[in-house]
Amino acid sequence: MLVTPYPAQANNGNWRTASRWARLLREPYRMIVQAQPAPQQLRAADCLIVLHARRGHATLCAWHERLPDRRLAVVLTGTDLYSDLPDNPAARESLAVADRLVVLQEDAVRALPGLYRHKARVVYQSARTLQPARKAQTRIDCVMVGHLRREKDPLTVLRAWRRLPAEAPIRLTHIGDALDPDLGTAARDFEHREARYRWLGGKPHAWTRQAIRRSHLLLIPSLMEGGANVIVEAVTARTPVLASRISGNVGMLGRDYAGYFPVGDDRTLARLLLRCAQEPAFLEQLAEQCRARRALFTPRRERAALLALVRELL
Repeated sequence: MLVTPYPAQANNGNWRTASRWARLLREPYRMIVQAQPAPQQLRAADCLIVLHARRGHATLCAWHERLPDRRLAVVLTGTDLYSDLPDNPAARESLAVADRLVVLQEDAVRALPGLYRHKARVVYQSARTLQPARKAQTRIDCVMVGHLRREKDPLTVLRAWRRLPAEAPIRLTHIGDALDPDLGTAARDFEHREARYRWLGGKPHAWTRQAIRRSHLLLIPSLMEGGANVIVEAVTARTPVLASRISGNVGMLGRDYAGYFPVGDDRTLARLLLRCAQEPAFLEQLAEQCRARRALFTPRRERAALLALVRELL
């Protein structure tokens, strides 16, 4: 059984991860995805995979107490690794109770307490590789994908846009619902003042993938990420990335990637955007570095890692 803290209606990364893993494991296993499993559903499961150490704490403790002979894994999110673990007792207890700890990128293992690193397994997420899109030749089209909330730090991108010269041919499409009303207001106000910026709100997953595919750049200014699936979707759509230099992004794109900017540094982000617009060789360098990471993000590799995990649990 896969337990996620959010239902399908949330349209977020946790639910999409759980849904995709259930599909990848459908043969040879029967996978059930639940946001709030009933006790009888837990008893019927042979092993348990819980997304989110803090939010899934009650479920995994109930499983451990009632079914101590059956094993479980916890999938650690960005808030688990980089916010909750230092001082949240529930998150730390989840690490102690779990038989395996799943992280979504290689750098995340360093964020775990040394006592638990032997339990860690890295499972890179995947996406189907898309054919290259024809992209505009006279401008740079950027896309930012993520619900508007503090952890995603969309204001850094808006500040960077204010720094761009008025004549800079760089446009931004912003996709995501306003989970923080103040950030929604800021996005709406900025759209009224800046003709090169469009905020579209939430969009279906397939539509969003095509928007990423048609763009020259994906922007990820996040304060924390466990291992953003949107990076996978960009790399497999042949769209390079400009990202904040945080563990979750470094673990996905590699330490030597040229498209990082310091967290919250709108000045450096604006400089990178202009460089992409003015130096085709730099944009191609980013694309080449992303191509080199693409083999990490194949469904075959993700399925093999998941099958190995389930075999360990069983």
